[in-house]
Amino acid sequence: MASVLFFFLLFYPLLSFLAKDPQRHSRRLARCRRIIAFLSSTSVGIFYRFRYETPIDWSKPCVICANHTSNLDITAMVLLCPSDFSFMGKIELLDNPVTGMFFRTIDIPLDRQRKISAFKAFKRADEQLKKGRSMVIFPEGQIGNEYPPHLCDFKSGPFKLAIETNVDIIPVVIHNAWKICWDDAKQLGSRPGIVHIDVLPPISTTNLLLKDAEQLLGEVHALIKNHWNGTGGL
Repeated sequence: MASVLFFFLLFYPLLSFLAKDPQRHSRRLARCRRIIAFLSSTSVGIFYRFRYETPIDWSKPCVICANHTSNLDITAMVLLCPSDFSFMGKIELLDNPVTGMFFRTIDIPLDRQRKISAFKAFKRADEQLKKGRSMVIFPEGQIGNEYPPHLCDFKSGPFKLAIETNVDIIPVVIHNAWKICWDDAKQLGSRPGIVHIDVLPPISTTNLLLKDAEQLLGEVHALIKNHWNGTGGL
């Protein structure tokens, strides 16, 4: 956390300038985030190893769905996706000095307790996907309270969004981030290590209807759970 804050403050003057016109500077903001993510992790000895089951065409917009057990998951997704993308996350992230900068500019905050807020968030995500910008969504919507963690139930929103915009779902399995830094590390601390991530083949939503969202949800949940459990979380 200290490392992230240090590099964020180092980049803050530039970020503050770019944030004045986020539409014009969205790519530069994303590039700065990527650099901060790389430097803050590398400087404390945390690295990320990605394994692809099939090549990914990042030029096409998609909805990336990953399991969520650690704040490191955010860094993993930033380093994974080389194309333009936005996170969709809980509105509380606006209160964090680091994530707040990006959720006020290139990311999409979501208040699940308010239907209007949720509608507007998914409407904005729909528009971004149609413009060619991918979305990263943790479909569990939370980091569970149990340790060791398990895969929680998924929300249906990401799958409805993918079907409505006719983009692929890319399932991602983050195996062992929780062993290096569980949640925000306040309870158990963190340590150096290598986070192993599997990027599974894209799942097409072509010819799917909204009524198929639950079936798609179940398919992606099963894929991530089987891959994660199959390694014992590494």
